[in-house]
Amino acid sequence: MTIKKSIIASAVALVFSGKAFAIQEFIIEDIQVNGLQRVALGASLTYIPVQIGDKLNDFRLTQTIKSLYASGHFDNIEAYREGGALIIKVSERPTIAEIEFDGNKDVKEEQLQENLQDQNIRIGEPLDKTTLTLLEKGLEDFYQSIGKYNASVSAKISHLPRNRVKLTFEFSEGKAAKVKQINIVGNELYSDEKLLSLFESKYDLPWWQFLANDRYQKQTFSGDIEKLESFYKDQGYVRFAVDTTQVSLTPDKEQVYVTLNVKEGEKYKIKEVNFIGDMVGLDRAIQAMVPIREGSYYNAAAITYSEETITNYLGAFGYAYPEVKTIPDIDDENKEVSLTMSVTPGNRINVRRIDFVGNSITDDEVLRRELRQFEGSWLSNRSLEASKARIARLPYVEQIEFETIKIPGESDLVDVVFTVKERPSGSFTAGVGYGDLTGLSLQLGVQQENFLGTGNSVGVNVNTYSYSKQISFSYTDPYFTVDGVSLGGSLSYSELNYGNSFSNSEDYELERISSRLTLGYPLNEISRISYGIGYLHNEMSNISQPSEQMRNFYSIYTDSDNKQNQLVFDNYEFNINWLQSTLNRGLFPSAGSSQSVGFKVAIPGSDSQFFKFTAEDRHYFPLSRDQRWVFMTKASFGYANGYGSTGIHDHVLPIWEMFRAGGSSTMRGFENNVVGPKLFYRTTQEKAGVPDITGETGSILLGPENDIIQKYTRNGSAAISNGGNAQALATLELIFPIPFTEEQSNSVRPSLFMDIGNVWDTEFDLDRYSNLSRTELEKLDDYSDATRYRASAGMSIQWISPMGPIVFSFAKPLKKFDDDDTKFFSFNIGQTF
Repeated sequence: MTIKKSIIASAVALVFSGKAFAIQEFIIEDIQVNGLQRVALGASLTYIPVQIGDKLNDFRLTQTIKSLYASGHFDNIEAYREGGALIIKVSERPTIAEIEFDGNKDVKEEQLQENLQDQNIRIGEPLDKTTLTLLEKGLEDFYQSIGKYNASVSAKISHLPRNRVKLTFEFSEGKAAKVKQINIVGNELYSDEKLLSLFESKYDLPWWQFLANDRYQKQTFSGDIEKLESFYKDQGYVRFAVDTTQVSLTPDKEQVYVTLNVKEGEKYKIKEVNFIGDMVGLDRAIQAMVPIREGSYYNAAAITYSEETITNYLGAFGYAYPEVKTIPDIDDENKEVSLTMSVTPGNRINVRRIDFVGNSITDDEVLRRELRQFEGSWLSNRSLEASKARIARLPYVEQIEFETIKIPGESDLVDVVFTVKERPSGSFTAGVGYGDLTGLSLQLGVQQENFLGTGNSVGVNVNTYSYSKQISFSYTDPYFTVDGVSLGGSLSYSELNYGNSFSNSEDYELERISSRLTLGYPLNEISRISYGIGYLHNEMSNISQPSEQMRNFYSIYTDSDNKQNQLVFDNYEFNINWLQSTLNRGLFPSAGSSQSVGFKVAIPGSDSQFFKFTAEDRHYFPLSRDQRWVFMTKASFGYANGYGSTGIHDHVLPIWEMFRAGGSSTMRGFENNVVGPKLFYRTTQEKAGVPDITGETGSILLGPENDIIQKYTRNGSAAISNGGNAQALATLELIFPIPFTEEQSNSVRPSLFMDIGNVWDTEFDLDRYSNLSRTELEKLDDYSDATRYRASAGMSIQWISPMGPIVFSFAKPLKKFDDDDTKFFSFNIGQTF
C-alpha cells in the first residue's frame, strides 16, 4: 500500500504565515490522536471539528489545528495523513503540581493566589508558559504602583516526573520609594499647608510620627488628587482642575518628587434645579430631599448626597437599580450652574427567594425570623439593612453580609443571599479554675445561647467558688410566639459565705432559693419591654459582729423567736425592664447605641419591702471608615431604698441588694467591691467602778463622746465597703485595632479606658455621730456625699474565647481615698465591659 504523508508544517504555515501550501483533499476514514497522557481521548476528539467520513482539505485542517491549540492542553501539535487516516501527534502541556512563593513581604500569598487563579494558573491545571511573562510584568507593575521601583519578579519552572512542574515565584522587593516633596503650583485661594493637610500621602515627617507612612503609592496619590478636586468643588469652584501631574524619580529610585499644577477658577452659584425622568409619583418627596437651593454656591458633595438619597429612597419602594444623574449646565459668563437631575427608576424588583449560607449550627428559621425583607415582596434596601442589623445583634453571629443576585432572563426578580459567620455561642465547663473575682473554683456546667441551633438560651451550672456554692437552671425562648414574645424562667440555689476575703464585704452567710418567670415583647424594631415575677427565700446567719450599718438592719428584722439567730426573708418581687439597641453587633459592637432602664420592687407583704431602679446608656462612635478605631462612652445610674414600715421601723434596703463597685466588671484599678461607704464599728467604753459591799469592782459605761470608731478590715488590708443605695459610673474608652495588623478582628479587641464613678448611701447621716470626740469623728467620711468619686485609667484586652468572653485589664487609679484598696491587674470571665 502506498502511504502518503503531509506534515503539519504546511498547516502551521497556512495559519501563521499566510502562505498557501496545498494538500490533496481526501475522505477521512479514521482519526488517531497520539501522545495523550492526561487528556482523555474522548475529550480530545471534542476539540477536533471534523469526523470520519468528512472531506479534509487545507481549510479544515487549519481549523483543526486552531481548535486543538485553543483547548489550552497542548504545547505542540503535528498532523499526518496515512492512507485514509488522519494522524494527530500532540505534546501535552505540563501539569502544575506545586506553587511556591519566596521573598514576598508586601504582597500576601492570598492575593498572589487570587492573581494566579485569574490567569488560570492553579494546581492541577496545565501550564501555559506564555502567561508567566505577562504575570511577571503585572506583578512588577503592581510593586511600582506601591512605590517599589526596584522590585523584580521571576517565575522559575522545575520539572517533575509524569510531565509535572513546580512553579516558584521569586520576589526581590527592594526598598519603597519615599515621597521627598509635594509641590502645588497655581493655588492662590488656599495655602499649601491647607491643601496638603487633605492628602493621605505625607512627606518630611518628624521623628515622633514613626507610625506614619511616607511611601509613595500611585493609588493613594490618585485618591489625594480626587480629594483636592472635591475640596474645591465643594466650595463652589466648579472649573477647578489639576492640569498636570509630574512625578520625578531620583536615579536610585528611592525618592519621589511630585508637582501638581492646578487651575482654581472662580466661584459659581446655582441658578436653578430641574428634574426629568420618571419619579414614579414621588415627585414632591424626591424634590424635597434635595438640599440645594437657588442662589447658593455650587457644592459637589451636596449633589452626590442628593443622588445617593434619591437612590436609597427609591430602593425602599422596590426599585433596586435606579439611576440618578446630575447634568450641570455651566454659564461661564454669569458664573452660574443650572442642574438637571435625571431620575431613571428602572424596573421594580421582587424577591423570589432568600437563602442563608455559612450557618452550620444555627437553623435557617432562627435567622429568618429576624428578617424584615420577605420573599415575594418588593425588594427594599431599608428592609435588607434592617434585617442585617437584627441578625448582627444576635450574640452567636460574628458577621453577616448580603447580596442580591439577578435571575437570568428575569428583569424584575432577584434572589437574596445572606452569608453568615457564626461565633461560639456557649461552652461546657468542667474542672478547677482560678478567677480574679472568684478565687479558687470548681466548675461544671453548660451555658448555651443558641441551644441546638434554635436560638434559645439554656444554662445548667454547678459552681463552687471560694465564697459561694451555686446550682442553677435557666431557659429563655426569645420567640415563644411568632410575633417575638419571649418567655424565660430560672431556678437556683446558692450558699454564700461573705466572710471570705474575695468577697470584700461584711462577715455573714446567706442561703438563697429563688425562682423567676419573665415575659417580654417588642415595642418596635429597636426596643422591647419585659416583665418578671419571682420568689426569693433568703436566710442570713453567722453574723459574727454586726457593723454599724448591719446593726441597724439587724435591729429592724431580727426575730426573737428564732433561736438560731437567723434572719429569714420571703420576698415576692416584680420587675419591669426596657431595652433599646441600635448596636451593629451583639458582641464587640463598633457603631450604634443601647439604652436600658430597669425597675424591681418587692411587692407589699414581702418580709423586706424595697425598690430598685437602674439605667444605662452606651454609645459607640466610629472614628475611621473601617470602624477599627472606635470611641465608646458608657454611663450607668442606680438608686434603691426601702419603702413602707414593719412595726415601729421603716423598711430599709437589704444588705444583699446594695450597689457595689470596684473590680474588673465595674471600676478597673480597684479591688472588688471596695468603692463606696466603708464598714465601721462604734464601740462603747467602760471604766472600773467603786467596789460594792462584797468587794467586787463593777464597771461604769462612759458617755458617747468616749466611743471608739474602727473601720472593718480583713487580713490587715484596706477598709471594706458596705455598699450603698445609689451609684453613678461612667466609662470613656478608645478602641483601637491590634497593632501591626491590617485585618479587623472580631474576637480580640484592645482599648484604652478611663473609669470614673462612686457608690454612696443617701440614708447615711454624719450628724448622727456628732457627739463623738473630734479624733474619732475624723475617722468617718460623709458617705452620703455623691461627689466622693474615684477614677482610674489603663488598658484593656477583651477576647471572645471558646470559654466565653474574657477581659484582661491593667489600670492605675487617678483619684482614690486612703482607705481604698487598689489592684493593677484584673480579669473577668463571662462578660465584656
